[in-house]
Amino acid sequence: MSKGDSDQKYMQQAIQLALQAQAQGEVPIGALLVKDDKIVAQAYNLRENNQDATAHAELMVIQAACKQLNSWRLTGCTLYVTLEPCVMCAGALVLSRVERVVYGALDPKAGAVHSLFNILTHPLLNHQIEVQGGVCEAECRQLLKNFFQQRRQENKLKKQMRQNVSLEREVE
Repeated sequence: MSKGDSDQKYMQQAIQLALQAQAQGEVPIGALLVKDDKIVAQAYNLRENNQDATAHAELMVIQAACKQLNSWRLTGCTLYVTLEPCVMCAGALVLSRVERVVYGALDPKAGAVHSLFNILTHPLLNHQIEVQGGVCEAECRQLLKNFFQQRRQENKLKKQMRQNVSLEREVE
């Protein structure tokens, strides 16, 4: 199987993890770590459920992989994630010595791989990571777009309901 075929296969699995996050009310981002063509760890966003700002899919999968491999060095590993990593996650990827990162959609507001910063390939850091972006990009982007559209609609309905309750109280 070629690298491109493997990337597609593993990104589809990351998308399935993102759907699990969405089912729990989380932003749909999924991640998995692969070594020697075997999944070492997988995770998805848990910020809302854990009430933890650091519970990003990438950090959760790094922590699980370190335990599984009994090492903080994740050399020879590839991370697959549905959204371009943020500054925090990119830093953790460099520090954990991940060899390669494959992501789906760009994150123009917080992306630290290509969008806002180029942390993973910065020449002044002691470790640079091979990067492949845009794998299953349209599907990853659409998943996030649908999630946030639904979230905005839900918030709009909640606001309308609060206004209706306020009006009913005023009438009484």
